Amino acid sequence: MAQVIVVGGGLAGLSAAHTLLERGANVLLLDKQGFMGGNSTKATSGINGAGTQTQVENGIPDNAKIFFEDTKKSARDLARDDLIRVLTGRSGDAVNWLQDKFGLDLSKVARLGGHSQPRTHRGNAQFPGMVITYAQMERLEDLSVSDPERVKIYKKSRVTKLVKDESGGVIGAEYERNGKIETAYGPVILATGGYAADFTSDSLLKKHRPEYYALPTTNGDHCTGDGQKMAMAIGASAIDLEKVQVHPTGLVDPNEPDAKVKFLAAEALRGVGGLLLDNEGQRFVDELQHRDFVTGKIWENGKYPVRLILNGQASSEIEWHCKHYVGRGLMKRFESGEALAKDMGLKPEVLKKTFDTYNAGVKAKKDPFGKKFFSSGEWSMNDYFNVAVMTPVLHYTMGGLEIDPESRVVDSKGKPIPGLFASGEVAGGVHGANRLGGSSLLGCVVFGRVSGDSAAAYLLQTTAAAVEKAGGRLGSLAGHLESKPASSQPAPKPASSSSAPSKEFTSADVAKHNKKEDIWVIVNGQVLDVTNFLPDHPGGEKAIILYAGRDATEEFNMLHDPKVIPRYAPDAVIGTLKK
Repeated sequence: MAQVIVVGGGLAGLSAAHTLLERGANVLLLDKQGFMGGNSTKATSGINGAGTQTQVENGIPDNAKIFFEDTKKSARDLARDDLIRVLTGRSGDAVNWLQDKFGLDLSKVARLGGHSQPRTHRGNAQFPGMVITYAQMERLEDLSVSDPERVKIYKKSRVTKLVKDESGGVIGAEYERNGKIETAYGPVILATGGYAADFTSDSLLKKHRPEYYALPTTNGDHCTGDGQKMAMAIGASAIDLEKVQVHPTGLVDPNEPDAKVKFLAAEALRGVGGLLLDNEGQRFVDELQHRDFVTGKIWENGKYPVRLILNGQASSEIEWHCKHYVGRGLMKRFESGEALAKDMGLKPEVLKKTFDTYNAGVKAKKDPFGKKFFSSGEWSMNDYFNVAVMTPVLHYTMGGLEIDPESRVVDSKGKPIPGLFASGEVAGGVHGANRLGGSSLLGCVVFGRVSGDSAAAYLLQTTAAAVEKAGGRLGSLAGHLESKPASSQPAPKPASSSSAPSKEFTSADVAKHNKKEDIWVIVNGQVLDVTNFLPDHPGGEKAIILYAGRDATEEFNMLHDPKVIPRYAPDAVIGTLKK
């Protein structure tokens, strides 16, 4: 079967690619970054699913209808019912698919803001977005090596234009790779993400929400609305481009408080019982309200800095996240309420009164801010606390290309553009005015699979029609649909860690290389020169720079499987640590 072009290597594109392969189509995946994964790897709370096996085992009475109603309410009645039905109706199957096909642990389930039932799934360790995305990414890269005729992956390949035929259908894409413009032919699935980091000259963000333009963002610098712009240039319709979500809890780095890019504080931190306090030590909002509501209350209250505070019990429930944030200097641990009050510039009795008032509300199930769902356990000054300073951040763009329930991109007249599909954040109309936490990964998987199904069916239909029209001249058709890149060599096999250089370095040697333009780190006894890898790191440069000239083993092992280095950065290994 001929190929489908997938533009974007995040979870939406990967889910589409795997679905295409299941349906018998070949895949050419083009990603403009040097490392796939996109923002999907940063998702920290989990993936929603209604009616899953995990929920059944935990006695949670959830179903697609309840999830539909929660999503519609969150969307402020601006999302399209047909797309919500696809998202929620296929949610349980999406979670099951991830567990069955990729062997993922999604055995924990939590309730996030705006959800009437616990339905956000994650495993016991690591960020769920990273775990889910890496599983798909590694499987696809293995296939590109073992079966390069079926799977081709071209990184650092920026798609610049969609190619149309005389009838207006999309038949391919132009992309820039190795300094050359190449053309690939086949139906196209756009999975390029949103525009919440679109600070370019033709910024969709500045055009549609100029008041948000100066806010920090959680998005990588690749989120510049490429897919939306290319599709609109050939007549695609866009919807809800002004609907931009500002997440209430971006982590403020005390050493770089004005940084444009912020790390997100997982909504799960509030889901396990974290409280938001202003600079007077007072609560001002139901922490589990919708994201836009909490953001609005932060701005309305206006008493900064705002802190997210987890007591001992909440910290233990999400210990891995806290340890990670503390390790990155984004969260601080206090051994008592008195120590915390001192750091906040408050008298201990002020903080104690806030805790006592909250405890009374929990006991009476009557919170002054309308909170309905509480974690067990009392707040006490004789406890330890993990604390971080919060700020609202640009996070997600609900607007995007208008699609139908089959993920087909439609034109201004509402008619599908032949050969063009969209999935993930590039598509609009799914979440309305506000997206629920946990539905980002879900949207990627659900509509990734829908777009893969639709594109495979379209490819089969057009191939059959063309063969019939050409009187059986299949060879000519196949030649038209195949990619014509400058090089079609299969991806090289990952280097083995055993092939690392044998040169030895001391810790003192490594410590000398502690600047962005010359940066070494130690990971599991290996010495890595990561200077050239910095721009490609999916977690951003800061995550590596923090450990410049130091041993990053503990932090690395918290986030990554050991095979990540030989697979993705074998050339960075320059030797071993001298014992």
